[in-house]
Amino acid sequence: MATFFQSVRQGFGRGGNNKSNPPPKSPSQASAPQHQATMSNSPSISSSMSVETQANDPEGPKYFFQEKYAPLNVRGNFLTLCACPKNVELGEWLAHQIVEQYRLLHGMLQVIQEVNSVTGLPICNENTCPTMSAGRLTYTWLVDGRAAKISAPKFINRVEKWIVSKIHDPVMFPTEKVNGIPETSSIKEANGASTTPSDPANPDDWIGKSSGFPPTFYKDCQGIMKQMFRCYAHLYHAHWLNPFWHLNKHDVLNMCFVHFVTVSKYYGLVTEKEMEPMQPLIELFIKQQRVPPEALNGGHWAQQAAT
Repeated sequence: MATFFQSVRQGFGRGGNNKSNPPPKSPSQASAPQHQATMSNSPSISSSMSVETQANDPEGPKYFFQEKYAPLNVRGNFLTLCACPKNVELGEWLAHQIVEQYRLLHGMLQVIQEVNSVTGLPICNENTCPTMSAGRLTYTWLVDGRAAKISAPKFINRVEKWIVSKIHDPVMFPTEKVNGIPETSSIKEANGASTTPSDPANPDDWIGKSSGFPPTFYKDCQGIMKQMFRCYAHLYHAHWLNPFWHLNKHDVLNMCFVHFVTVSKYYGLVTEKEMEPMQPLIELFIKQQRVPPEALNGGHWAQQAAT
């Protein structure tokens, strides 16, 4: 995967302009007032973000929702990358998936954070993206108990810092070996018993317990994936044309997003409602079976019950 990541970064060079099948001119984006906000010292502030729905969508048609603009740069079944191996504890595997999904997202975010040598500004800046928007939605940050609009680059920066702090938190992502492992839902799954994260067989049991993860681990994973989804939604709605289409790397963005959606659905990490801003593209990928059928209708737990 390290080699792949390097190739992704190298691909976003000056020679990658897309000269074939150009879409119509990008719709003009309505300007919005700029808002300033200070961040709470708590890294868990991201779990308290809210969403504001705009009356009209100023961005016009979304070309990335059309099949001809939705290719992938790889072939294969993403289930092989997301399904938990039988000899791996589920909590450990989810932790691996969170780190891997953030690594891929961070690579895409670096593209819009690249500074233009002429303007001295990144592609996603205070002027181009005064709010963290995704079509008709504007994501807000909770400051002193009140929802506040902040620019997309500030929002993304705070989300990234929050995710990194979670990943490096030894309580949420323990690195010490756990001795005296009790029987947990993960072990019961391995023995053929079916459990779910919301209704475990034992109320004192939870995903990752045998590996030292806290009771809130699964919920924390959901919170992290939710904020990663919001970053993807902004990348598509605000930056699909520039820079991804212009650099002919929209297929790489699609690949990362399909992988993300497969993991999200397979483990129930992002709700259907949260995914609404990208639903047409998700449905397209499901129709094409880019998102494998096994990731739907119960995902991991349905597969465990069937085996």
